[in-house]
Amino acid sequence: MTYEAERIERIARALKALRIPLIENEYTLHDMIAAVLQDGGFCVCHEVKLAPRCRIDFLVDGVGIEVKRGRQDKRKLRAQCERYLACDALDALIVVLDGAVMLPDALCGKPVRVIGLNKLWGVALP
Repeated sequence: MTYEAERIERIARALKALRIPLIENEYTLHDMIAAVLQDGGFCVCHEVKLAPRCRIDFLVDGVGIEVKRGRQDKRKLRAQCERYLACDALDALIVVLDGAVMLPDALCGKPVRVIGLNKLWGVALP
């Protein structure tokens, strides 16, 4: 496994360990994600500006983490991911979603990983 793949897997493993109650607020989820990453020993930067009008929810050792609540339009989400990954600050992207949206394993030549809250963590959504 390459260093980059190992780094992504370590971050994804920390995120998958998180168990959340049904919450209404995306910022509560942000707080929970920040806490689980910090507890895992990661240096977490929150709300990082990558470019004009382009701000990612978290940046952890070159890996961006974008958190999305509610139903997502796949085209818009993919376009947003491509904007983020076009930035030099990101080596890879992890997208944390309520539901399931399939994205390619790579965009802009950089790895993409999707973590679905309801799929992996058993969250019951209304």
